[in-house]
Amino acid sequence: MLGIFRGILVLAMLSGAVFAQDAVLKPFVLGAKGPGEVAQKVEAAKAALTAAGFTVAGSYSPYANTTVLAVTNDELKSTAAKSEHGGFGAAMRVAVTKVKDEVQVSYTNPSYWANIYRMAGELKETTAKLQSALGRVEEFGAKGMSPSQLRKYHYAFGMEYFDEPNTLASYGSYEEAVKAVEAGLATGKQGVTKVYRVDVAGKKESLFGVAMKGEGDSKQMDEKYLMSEIDFKDVKSAAHLPYDILVSDNKVYALYARFRIAASFPDLSMMGSNSFMNIMKSPEAIRKALALTVGGKEDAR
Repeated sequence: MLGIFRGILVLAMLSGAVFAQDAVLKPFVLGAKGPGEVAQKVEAAKAALTAAGFTVAGSYSPYANTTVLAVTNDELKSTAAKSEHGGFGAAMRVAVTKVKDEVQVSYTNPSYWANIYRMAGELKETTAKLQSALGRVEEFGAKGMSPSQLRKYHYAFGMEYFDEPNTLASYGSYEEAVKAVEAGLATGKQGVTKVYRVDVAGKKESLFGVAMKGEGDSKQMDEKYLMSEIDFKDVKSAAHLPYDILVSDNKVYALYARFRIAASFPDLSMMGSNSFMNIMKSPEAIRKALALTVGGKEDAR
């Protein structure tokens, strides 16, 4: 009998270890919610983040009642340097959103994004510091996936994985590539402008966060339009924004929108109201706008 009990105990311990390894992660964390105004909550968030060792790399308001901050720290930048295209995870995003009479403060879940971007680490220190600065009510944004599922994630058969980004343009050097991206974002001719830049530690790699505005034929790449279609739940996922461009060595990359959007909204239906079908033309519209912004060709892949 004692042997059977010990066997059950061992199995329970092993099951617990497996469960811990395959813990379900979701894309966003709701830090706090309650009465107030966006501007005041933004300033409070900035102060708390700075006190926790973060640098606010940039901020913007993509649409009314919403402000998004991009933040980074030493762990994010050093971990980003250890894997191919790890720079996509060099910053986390914090959103302050007013929904009716409530202000929500949310942020990207570092462990989720570290895995989906195949980074060489779980960003546990960054997770703890964000929670300390902004609070933690719940993770949200999806039913959730395990780290192993995230590291091989794509939305559906035939759609892109993380290691299949768009190559928007190529230059003679990293310096030339960065200069071209900065210049293109400054002009904003394609409706794409700079929100922030984070340089990866010890590596020729820079992450740019970009705002996207469009109307008429360019409506499908407009971030307000996109979010009106897909961010429809009570707790808002505005920390999906802004979109990203990565300069790595002499090349300029962007994650294809069928991956980048699905990474934030993996449970979004393929068809029906508030579905990917409603933004079917957006991935190509985004790719084209980003390519032309950084000096690439319209059909750059």
